[in-house]
Amino acid sequence: MRMSTVLEIITVIAVCGSLTRAQSEVQPVNDRPNPYATLDGWAKLPEGRAWGSTSAVDIDRDGRSIWVAERCGGNSCATSTLPPILEFDAAGRLVKSFGAGLFVTPHGIYVDRDGNVWITDASDGTNGTPNKPNKGHQVFKFSPDGKVLLTLGKAGIAGDGPGTFNRPSDVVVAANGDIFVADGHGGDSNARVVKFSKDGRFIKTWGKKGSAPGEFDTPHSIAMDSRGRVLVADLRNNRIQIFDQEGKYLTEWKQFGMPGGLFIDKNDVLYVADSLSNRDTHPGWIRGIRIGSARDGTVTAFIPDPTPDVDPITAAEGVAADAAGNVYGAVVPAQRLQKHVRK
Repeated sequence: MRMSTVLEIITVIAVCGSLTRAQSEVQPVNDRPNPYATLDGWAKLPEGRAWGSTSAVDIDRDGRSIWVAERCGGNSCATSTLPPILEFDAAGRLVKSFGAGLFVTPHGIYVDRDGNVWITDASDGTNGTPNKPNKGHQVFKFSPDGKVLLTLGKAGIAGDGPGTFNRPSDVVVAANGDIFVADGHGGDSNARVVKFSKDGRFIKTWGKKGSAPGEFDTPHSIAMDSRGRVLVADLRNNRIQIFDQEGKYLTEWKQFGMPGGLFIDKNDVLYVADSLSNRDTHPGWIRGIRIGSARDGTVTAFIPDPTPDVDPITAAEGVAADAAGNVYGAVVPAQRLQKHVRK
């Protein structure tokens, strides 16, 4: 009986190991059709102002206005007087701008049901300007006209407590107003999700640095599907993790590459921006935007980076889609906002 039990245990371990390997060995998904043509230069900035880095793009709830947080013509707003939060209409005309003086590195953006604009500042608090320690590590909620309605975190102060962040990457808001922040941007920053009530009261947190279910290595973006499930782009673990709103791990998807940006439309179409896959970081995978289903994880389309092996990187890190089906890519190194229109 002892020998039988031992053999049963060995069999179970072998089966579990095979399942784990099968899950981790996802073949590259580079062969889906690309039904889009790419436009650069469609969004017009004021004369004399050039595009800086941007990882933050979202669409208002009507699916018409395109909101962008742009890093003040470079890769930092630490000493700039330019307003980094920009609203464009569908034709690329600038409608309004605001947020000057509040950010170092605007990173994540979310436009809620009421049209309020949420921005995370993923700076380390100084970003090369130690005389400016009073910015960074925060999340802001603005009215559509630019009034600050709520601030989470402490300016320039990194932490892992209930009232502090360490380089928060992104934010999303549930139907009941609860706030979920993807807190961490790699390195020595945090690796967790933090949940708040609609008035900013801390509720709970989950996650830590690691690769096991429920752990993160750079929680780079966060989104919510029609069922209220929380999807987190676990960038360096090459997966999207899915949770309920209490932080219970549900499943993970590895078929979308190295997920840097997430966007889910009202029909549960999932857009995933992968700006980092290459022969070294994720062998066999090509960087670009993968499009599929937030319901079952099926990948149906792929907008590849047209220059996958050049620097600066031209692939989008942030992504959004409007009501007409146009896809927008926010590019950090090559400093641009792309528009992909159906062919």
